Amino acid sequence: MKKKIFLILLIILLPCFVMAAEFGLVLNQYVDVGSSESENMFVEYNALLVPRLLFLFDDSSGGNFLGSLFISAGLNARYFADELVYVPELLRTELYLQWGSLGVSAGRFGYSTPLPFLIDGLFDGVRFSYNSGLGNLSFGAWFTSLLYKKNIGIGMTETDRAINDVPLDYGNLTGTYFAPQRFLASFDWENLAVADILRLNAALTAQMDLSRAVDSYNSQYLSLKIGLPAGSIFFELGAILSTGQTGSTNDFDMAFAGNVGIYWTLPTRFNSRIALNALYTSGQTNGLIGAFVPVTTSYAGDIFLARLTALTVLDLDYLARFNENFGINLNAKYFIRNDLVTDSSYNIAAPDDNGQLLGAEFYAGFSVTPVSDLNLNVGGGMFVPQLGNNWSTAIPLWLVKFALIFTFY
Repeated sequence: MKKKIFLILLIILLPCFVMAAEFGLVLNQYVDVGSSESENMFVEYNALLVPRLLFLFDDSSGGNFLGSLFISAGLNARYFADELVYVPELLRTELYLQWGSLGVSAGRFGYSTPLPFLIDGLFDGVRFSYNSGLGNLSFGAWFTSLLYKKNIGIGMTETDRAINDVPLDYGNLTGTYFAPQRFLASFDWENLAVADILRLNAALTAQMDLSRAVDSYNSQYLSLKIGLPAGSIFFELGAILSTGQTGSTNDFDMAFAGNVGIYWTLPTRFNSRIALNALYTSGQTNGLIGAFVPVTTSYAGDIFLARLTALTVLDLDYLARFNENFGINLNAKYFIRNDLVTDSSYNIAAPDDNGQLLGAEFYAGFSVTPVSDLNLNVGGGMFVPQLGNNWSTAIPLWLVKFALIFTFY
């Protein structure tokens, strides 16, 4: 009943405030060709159609009220292993209101912690923000229960990963479509000019497992990221301290993660940059320190699909944009695991040799934008386990990616 009343009021009031409406349509097409866990080649095709609608409105009386309503949905078609699957999804659907320095977002919208490998994605909830002389302060609360499980990628426990592995079944949509149930809350602070030099971003975040599973897992995170510009070089330092509690045993552990980055803008006629990053996530020990467990899943590499837990990643990246129509990206990564017991579900079929050096990945790509509403991305690379000491019998994995994006307004 409350939802119906809200929709009726929105329909009645919206014409009083609407300044402009924009309609857009995005068609993304992706083709991946590569080698799987065995020597067999695979081909995967994805097409995503995204219609979107944006309303902008303000207070017609001349006050300081601003707002927007963004609505988007998607239909994804995936062809893989001789099977075609269609997945509908509600994407970003956000009502944003602002009164001076105070703002509020409600609906389904994006949120990311200062270090995005902890939490990054679309979530359902509400977020309040206040912009002051001390920076931007915000508080948000979200649920994950209505999200499509493959896109949000929550895999904190074995129960979560089992839910994600179940194929989508339209005969049992409620049991095979939705993500593991989590409640998230976060206080964030961002200041991009502390003493006119430092850029600070901090967050205190908590997640609660609502599944009541035997291995349910609650956790809390303190995140901090510091940025320091120095001429053409930009330094970045980030850290996360986490605590966690396992539901059935009520075991308590601590974990941590850190990232150091150096970004150098080269003195060239075109835009170019070299970046060196070192990312560390703690592994399991015999003491209080446990494996770092991110809330959403992001992978360490483009080809080597390892979850960012109990892992060190060394990353060297070169990015060049020769003009507004053409750019290239060259990347090399090296992977080291920080314990021998954490299950990270590596996409390697060869037997584990109990080594900690996992290997290296090399990737190159280019982007072409011949016109403003058309973008082509092509990339390819290889993961070489022979450059480590853990998979003596493994063969290299390779992957070539094609992406074609049309945008219509």
